[in-house]
Amino acid sequence: MKVLLAEDDRDFGNILHQYISVNGFEVHLASDGQKAWEAFKSMKPDICVLDVMMPEMDGFTLAEKIKGVAPDMPFIFLTAKSMKEDIIKGLKIGADDYITKPFDPEALILRLNNILRRVYSSVNDDYTISKTTLKFGTLELICENSKEKLTIKEAQLLKYLIINKNKMLSREDILTEIWGEDDYFLGRSMDVFISRLRKYLSPDSGIDLRTVRGAGFILEEDKEA
Repeated sequence: MKVLLAEDDRDFGNILHQYISVNGFEVHLASDGQKAWEAFKSMKPDICVLDVMMPEMDGFTLAEKIKGVAPDMPFIFLTAKSMKEDIIKGLKIGADDYITKPFDPEALILRLNNILRRVYSSVNDDYTISKTTLKFGTLELICENSKEKLTIKEAQLLKYLIINKNKMLSREDILTEIWGEDDYFLGRSMDVFISRLRKYLSPDSGIDLRTVRGAGFILEEDKEA
């Protein structure tokens, strides 16, 4: 999932960039409204996180331009203001959420996932392996009596593994397909996601998410289990 982050505070922007990236998103950080607009046109993000007070172009103006070409684009406003008028203005433009600084970056991750989960709820694709079903539209993983709620990135990764079950997928292929690039630090993040999926899939004895040392991963299905 691609996130356009527009934040003119360099230090705070870098902190948010790192935190969002570690949580499995591909992030582009823009330091002013005009740069964010140019980035939006080239990267085609899945969601935008926009600071209200920025040089060159403020967040409200930027959001209106984005909505003009992409009416369904979800976005969140970040602001140091808590004035009722600003909140109402942002919501009238079409903001999906509004966060007042200072805030815990974890709160932003939760809101990103909640908004994207709503966006994806219109996608009703199910993917099944052994006794386990990934309901991609609702980001649910169901195995007999167990149910897990996945993040967007977890669901994307598992979907890719299920589609390619019983095939060895290289680390490079997975990173390029799911994260958009083959990068060392993204690779460390991928390992964390693989570990989480192993835990979620553990109730199903007919599935083995196996590491092929030095090469990649394979999601194996034992139809006799």
